[in-house]
This record gives sequence, structure tokens and C-alpha cells, in this order.
Amino acid sequence: MDSQATHSSPTILHKLKNNLAFRSKWAEVNGAMGDLGTYIPIVLALTLAKDLDLGTTLIFTGIYNIVTGALYGVPMPVQPMKSISAVAISSGSDFGIPEIMAAGICTGGILLILGGTGLMQLVYRLIPLSIVRGIQLSQGLSFAMSAVTYIRKVQDFSKSKSSGDRHWLGLDGLILAIFCACFIILVNGAGEETAEEEDAGGEERLRKKRRFRKIIFTLPSAFFIFLLGVILAFIRRPNLVKDIKFGPSSIHIVKISKHAWKEGFIKGTIPQLPLSILNSVIAVCNLSSDLFPGKDFSATSVSVTVGLMNLVGCWFGAMPCCHGAGGLAGQYKFGGRSGGCVAILGAAKVVVGLVLGSSLVVILDQFPVGVLGVLLLFAGIELAMAARDMNSKQEAFVMLVCAAVSLVGSSAALGFVCGIVLLKNLLSPFPFPPFPPLPSPPQCSTFFKPNKL
Repeated sequence: MDSQATHSSPTILHKLKNNLAFRSKWAEVNGAMGDLGTYIPIVLALTLAKDLDLGTTLIFTGIYNIVTGALYGVPMPVQPMKSISAVAISSGSDFGIPEIMAAGICTGGILLILGGTGLMQLVYRLIPLSIVRGIQLSQGLSFAMSAVTYIRKVQDFSKSKSSGDRHWLGLDGLILAIFCACFIILVNGAGEETAEEEDAGGEERLRKKRRFRKIIFTLPSAFFIFLLGVILAFIRRPNLVKDIKFGPSSIHIVKISKHAWKEGFIKGTIPQLPLSILNSVIAVCNLSSDLFPGKDFSATSVSVTVGLMNLVGCWFGAMPCCHGAGGLAGQYKFGGRSGGCVAILGAAKVVVGLVLGSSLVVILDQFPVGVLGVLLLFAGIELAMAARDMNSKQEAFVMLVCAAVSLVGSSAALGFVCGIVLLKNLLSPFPFPPFPPLPSPPQCSTFFKPNKL
């Protein structure tokens, strides 16, 4: 037995080391920024509107990042639960921190049960790929449309509303956002490496061209843009340093009343659960197998990790979290290829949470929203591009209908149901039971007998 323990320990350490190993230093740092376009706006909105403990949220989500990066070996994102966040921001004072945490705990508990019993893996196997692609396409387009709104409109995150058109000039103007978008396109392009074509100018010219492209592609574009946003935040408000208080937030257990449990489950868990199952588990597993062949992991493990994150963190006031296909696509777009990518991000969150605590909100409040919109835009495009493998007309039709219903109805569950019904009807030549045969028309002699003369 001792020999087995001695043999398994190096194996586990080797796996952790391999999962956290950088494929490329700057690329992994750059990829860590790919999810901030989704993370920062929602966290900032909950902090401003509902007094979310930002310091505690940073510490817990940072730990989640490190653990999931070591566990999966891919840039597995840790994102806010969007449906619960949307309900909290749009609701009044009757849906506060206790209700938010109750919704997260209930959602996490259900996902943990589904994962622990193996039901989530069964759901993963039964859902057709065309429907999963439809959910991914709708989520990607939703991110892209939100990003365009961030770029074009001035945002009031505390009320989750737009408050007028954004000016062209200024430290958060349209020109700045367009410049950032052009910079990302120049550096990253479509995000895929293509073989160099033969160059008629000779080997020397081809070698120089390849060297130049290699230098350009290694630039951490998302990291530079995020750093630019931080610098602009201090320029926009020079006395920002005076409002910063050093030290972590005091962690305490959130008291949840019976009313908060009820409101959290009805208003938060019920709308969030379908989105978590479809986008945070099913779509993440599919997208990971597409982007990282050979690193497939089960829907069971993903469901369990999401459940455990919320069953632990929400009791202490940390924001309800899940994985998300959009975050995975965004981090992959900007160069994330290993668990080390999110481990860097997680370590940075923990350090900032311990050093600055909730006072970080004064910096994020001045961060250029148009810059966040640019990061979110490319993350959404990368997620939507996962749908390009639908080759048959039938698969593409189901995918597009599912995506359209999900977008218009703002419900992944509604799109899923429509996709299942449509797919069943397309696969069956007679989706409904055939009508019984009509009786033959009666003969005239049956009704009218000739009179006998």
C-alpha cells in the first residue's frame, strides 16, 4: 500500500506541473485578460448597485481560478452567474446580498447533485451538437451586442442602463475604442495560425516576413489594452490614490433568512439553472474538446466544481460563479493554452483582494468602459465562431433557430426546447400520427333509391 501511495504522489505532482506549465509566457499572460470584458462590468455593477464585497469576491474567485487551472489544464474561466446578476441589478431593495447568495447556493447545490449522481454526463451525451452550437452562437452574439453597446453608449453600471451616446474624443471616447480594436486585429488577426505561402521574392524575404509576423503575434495585445485602461483610470481622476485603502475586507458569514431563501430560489435559481447547465457545463465541455483535443473532461467534473465553488464562497458573500464558454473562448482568443493562464489571473485577484480589498472599486469605476467593450467583443466573436462546423443544412437550420429563439427570448432554455422539437420533427418524415383514412364517398344508391313505378 505504501508503494502505491509513493507511486501515485509523483503522478499527481507531474499532472499538476503539466497542467500549470506555460506554453508561451506572454501568450498566457495575454490570455488571462481575455475574460475581463465579462467579469469586470458585472462585478462592478453588483458592487455599485448591491454593495457586493469586492475584496472577498476577488479572493474567492482567484482561488477558484488557481484550482480549476491546476485541475483541468486549460484556461477554464470563472465568471459571474449572469442570470442571477441580471435579476439582482434590475430588482429593487427586495433582492439584496442575502437573496443573491441564496440563489447561488441553491444553484450550486443542484449542480453538485446532478454531477455527483452522473445525471449531468447523461444530459451531455443526449443533447445534439447542433443545439449546443446554437446556444454557443446565441451567447457569443449576445456578448458581441453588449460589447457594441458598451462602445457606443455611456454606461451606468449601478442601474445597468445606457445614458446617452459616447463622445468621439476623450479618455473613454469612440476613437480610443476603435484604436484598441484595430490594435487587436493587427496583432491577433483571426486567431489561427496559417501556413505561409511560397514567396516569389526568395528565401531571405520569406524569412524576414516570418520573423516579423512572429514578433507581432507574441505581443500581449489584451494585456497592453488592460494596462492602458488602468493608466487612463488614474489620468481621468488624479486624486484616485487618496480614496484607496490598503488591507483585505473582513470576511463574515452572510445571514440568510427564510424569505431570502424563497426569493433567491424563485427569482434567481430557476432562471439561472438552465443557463448554467447548457452554457456553463455542456457548452464548456464541447468547446474545450474542440479547442484542446486530448484534454476532454467530463460534464460530471465541471458540474461538481461549479457546485462546490458556490456552496463554499456564497456563504461568505462571494459572487455566485460558474464556468462559461464565452470566457474560455475569450482566453483562447488572446493566447491562453494552459491552466497556468487562469492561475496567473487567480494569483493576481488574490493579491489585489488582499492588498486593496473593496477599495478597488474606485479604480474600476474610472476604467474606460469602451476598452472593456473591445475585449468583450472579441471574446463573443470567438465563441460564436465555434458554430462554423455545422456542415449539413439540417444542422445549420436547427442551430440558427435555437440561437434566434435564445437571443429574442433571452432564454437558453426556450431555445433548447425549440431546438429539440424542431430536430425531432426534421428527423421524422411524419412527426405527427397519420390521420385515419377517409371513408370512400357514398354511392348515390345508398341514399336515394329509385321509386318504383
